[in-house]
Parts: sequence; C-alpha cells; structure tokens
Amino acid sequence: MNETSLLIILVVIGFVAGVINTIAGGGSLLTLPMLIFMGLPPSVANGTNRIGVFIQCITSVAGFRSKGIKPTRFGLYLGIAASIGSLIGAQIAIDIKGETFNKILAIVMVFVVLFMVFKPKVNITDLSERTQGKYLWLSIIAFFFIGIYGGFIQAGVGIFILLALSSINYLSLVNSNAIKVLVVFIYTFGAIAIFAFNNQIDYLYGFVLAIGNASGGWIASRWSVKKGDGLVKIFLVIMVVAMAIKLWLDD
Repeated sequence: MNETSLLIILVVIGFVAGVINTIAGGGSLLTLPMLIFMGLPPSVANGTNRIGVFIQCITSVAGFRSKGIKPTRFGLYLGIAASIGSLIGAQIAIDIKGETFNKILAIVMVFVVLFMVFKPKVNITDLSERTQGKYLWLSIIAFFFIGIYGGFIQAGVGIFILLALSSINYLSLVNSNAIKVLVVFIYTFGAIAIFAFNNQIDYLYGFVLAIGNASGGWIASRWSVKKGDGLVKIFLVIMVVAMAIKLWLDD
C-alpha cells in the first residue's frame, strides 16, 4: 500500500476516532494501532496521536459552543489540575517500555468495567450539580490523576472523565462531554510539549490525523447535544466493553 493510500486511511480512521472521542472516549485505540502500522515506534505513535486529539478538541469546543454549551470556570480548574498531571504522565510514557502499555491499560479498563457494573445507580436528573466546595476539590484531585493517565497514553481517558463528572459532580453526560473536551484540550498542550521536546512526534502524520479528528469532533459535538444523554450513554458502554475485550485478546 502506497503512502497516499495510508494517509487517506489515516484521515478516515481519525474521523471515526474524533466522533468516538467526543461522544464517549476510546478513539485512540483506533488511531494508535494505525500509526504503529504505518511504521512509527510506539512512543512516537503515542506522541503523534496527541496532535490529532489537540486539534480535535478545538473543533469540539466550538461545536458545543454553537449549541449553547460554553466552557466554564469549573472546567478550567479541572483542566489546570489535569495539565499538571499530564506532564508527569507524558514523561513516564517517554521512559517506559512500549510492551508495558497494554498491561497497564488492561488493568485499568477491568476496573472501569467493574465500576460501571457495580456502582450505585444515581438519577442525576433529580439531583443538583455539585461543583463547589469539597466536591470541587475532590474533582481537582481526581483530575490530577486523570491527567497523569491521559499524559501517559490518552486512550480511554474520556471514559474516566465522564465517570468522574457524573459520579462526583452529578453532571449530565452532555455537559460532562463539553467539560471533557475542554480538559483534554488544556492538558494535551502540556503533553505535546513533553513529547516534542523528546522528538517523539511525527508532524506529517499528526496533522493528517488531525484533519479526520477535527472533522469527527465537530460533527459529534453538535450531534451529541441534539440527541441527548441517551446516545452518549450507549456509546460509553459500547466503548468500555470493546476496549476491555480488545485488551484481553491482545494480551
């Protein structure tokens, strides 16, 4: 397969990943293997993937704004906390062996599946949002650790963000998605800096991937607001199950 064909496929996969990332999370499990298939070492693929994610977040934020859902100060606080953590996670990703990635992610995803199955059911439509006081600080701490994970490997971080926002803060999934893309936008900037400093980014592939990511993010951000929480929840469950199965099969 020639280079042009690979780049076209990369755009298509980036589009699908942009949709998945914006609505639920886990799109990087499509883009990371594709980048490795195109010949990039795992660490370079990990860094290159951040270019697409970063630009996708810009269009996703714009898409949510066009539907009346704007960034909030609460989201900025969480983004700053995650950004600090991402610097640590990205440096770990630079130093760690590539074959360790899947083992760590598999353990984390099993935890997420168990959490989703056994956590108490909460009808957040009847509950007030909790974004101040101790719940703000709990979220800041949680997002610091989410940032470490996001800086480390990115794949699936959206699922953890949605779980944190719905469980700690009682935010609807649509509002959580709007905050999610803002948080990822903020912390990805720091992660890119770490990968770039260590020459772990292929900029051609990164910006080609970004074309697909950005298009998918724009469409999904507007679509998810129109369709509501039900659609987001379906995507969330599907992606968690699919990611867990993939990781177990890979091991």
